[in-house]
Amino acid sequence: MKSLWQRMKEQRTARRIAKYTPLGEEPQAPDQPAPKKAAGGAPPKSPNKLHLTTKDAMRRFKAHAMMEEKSHDEVVRVGLRDSFWTDFYHHALTASWGTFACFAFIFYIAVNLFFALLYWVKPEQVTADGQHTLLSLFFFSVQTLSTVGYGGMAPVGLYAHTIVSFEVLVGMMINALSTGVVFARFARPRARILFSNTAVISNENGVPALCIRIANMRMSVILSLDVEVALSRLVMSENGHLVRQFDQLALVQSHFPVLRFAFVMAHVIGPESPLHGKTVAELEHEGAEIVVTVTGTDEALGQTVFARTAYRFTHVRHNHRFVDIVLSRPDGRIAVDYTRFHDIEEH
Repeated sequence: MKSLWQRMKEQRTARRIAKYTPLGEEPQAPDQPAPKKAAGGAPPKSPNKLHLTTKDAMRRFKAHAMMEEKSHDEVVRVGLRDSFWTDFYHHALTASWGTFACFAFIFYIAVNLFFALLYWVKPEQVTADGQHTLLSLFFFSVQTLSTVGYGGMAPVGLYAHTIVSFEVLVGMMINALSTGVVFARFARPRARILFSNTAVISNENGVPALCIRIANMRMSVILSLDVEVALSRLVMSENGHLVRQFDQLALVQSHFPVLRFAFVMAHVIGPESPLHGKTVAELEHEGAEIVVTVTGTDEALGQTVFARTAYRFTHVRHNHRFVDIVLSRPDGRIAVDYTRFHDIEEH
């Protein structure tokens, strides 16, 4: 029990030391003293580090944090009106399937109810056995809109023929548009790219590097894959405003002719890297994130596919590496173990 408690204590100490260790350096051993903190328990000061002391500035930092990970529904846009009808096609494609189906059902009921009310103005001009009700005229509108026409009900007067003609025109337009939207939702290109849950900082062979693993989840390959990695953080501009700054993180290899299985992207943390000399504590104070965007062409579909993700520095593990997932089988074939895709190991 004492040994377990000692190991947990050492792990907490190692994480605390790594938090204040520059990313391009090896963390100190747990038995060595951690770097001294500034007054008030703040992270060590850096010449390029801007420290905000007012509560208002801290609130602004928190308001900007995690912006890359939030969905559109979690962000309130003040002063910008969403033009639904002038951008209807985009809304129809980007809405969830549940929202799309619910809206389509409500619209279908509303259109048929509207025409049923028009028929109800002169119900005697629609032939049928018995007296018409709003429900019977609603089902007559459904038959007319879909151009089914079972024959049990039919228009007999000028007014009814006029409404039927207009409804058939509207029905053909609705059927054509709804078919196109549903097809576009199914045919919209999606990149089945898997990103590792965590990013790691590896120090193999004395070369510190930020590593992220990606994988192709489809049987078909992705051609001409381009990967872009950027450091997103909040900085104070010269006029005293907080702005989000994006610094490019150059990769050892940012273009892949073919992505068949999995690959580890690496950014060397050298003197020219925006991460050089930075500690995790400093980056967390700046609300920093690692933003990854991927663009390629699906070989089977011939369409351009996109994918993106973001990592907070709480999801970056220092002095770790990804485990190998490509294995050789006894029969000579190659096995890719995706069950270990997110697994990492300490050096």
